[in-house]
Amino acid sequence: MRIYNFLCKKVGELTVKYSNLPESYIKRSYEQVYWKNPKGYPQYRDVQVARRKFRFTTNRPWTMQFARQNERSKQNKKVFLEPVGEWSFFKGDRVEVMVGRDKGKQGIVSQVIQERNWVIVEGMNTHLRVVGKEKDFPGITIQSEAPLLVTTGVKLVDPETLKPTEVEWRYTEEGDKVRVSLSSSRIIPIPKAAEETVDYKSKELYVENPTKDTVAAAATKITFEPKLRTFEMDIMESMGIKEDRVPAKSYWY
Repeated sequence: MRIYNFLCKKVGELTVKYSNLPESYIKRSYEQVYWKNPKGYPQYRDVQVARRKFRFTTNRPWTMQFARQNERSKQNKKVFLEPVGEWSFFKGDRVEVMVGRDKGKQGIVSQVIQERNWVIVEGMNTHLRVVGKEKDFPGITIQSEAPLLVTTGVKLVDPETLKPTEVEWRYTEEGDKVRVSLSSSRIIPIPKAAEETVDYKSKELYVENPTKDTVAAAATKITFEPKLRTFEMDIMESMGIKEDRVPAKSYWY
């Protein structure tokens, strides 16, 4: 139960990392506070009433669809997740489907939803659904891809044998952490698509825009010079104030 509560409260780290959005914004966007005491008044305790359990789906936490699915009036059933030690699936990975009518077929991961142990594979595990149905309009039938569990639904494909395999995280001689196939001991590199964000396709191709954001050289520049003096001493030096007072004698006994 402790593991379940931990997984329910935690937003997937990889989802936040590759969404190219600040973590504080994601938390603020899906956080639902119904009531809280005002701050700055010591007579009131720091208490607030907020929604703690969210139902994560294919809609990302910062979207309006996620907010509609987690309205205050809606009570969703509990979702029990199998804990995953180290996440091994990334966007752009080639995987093989292990269940359903597409069993044995291989495809590319197009979306990762770590909060539910889901991945969406291009063209696999699809179903038809009707969109825009009204009284005078029959709607449009589209093909939608349903998510697959990483624990039982898919496996990574070995780059040498092109067959499904279990993987393990190991370290190279240079100290880099890599995924290794247990069937052939080949390294499965993380695809470039996993680094894709709104601003760039890969980190190497990113071009800095000084008018939009702080450049990396300015952000990494060391401007602090440590000194054996207090803050007050630095202020006195910058203002040209000299200390000529003689401190009175003090005794420790």
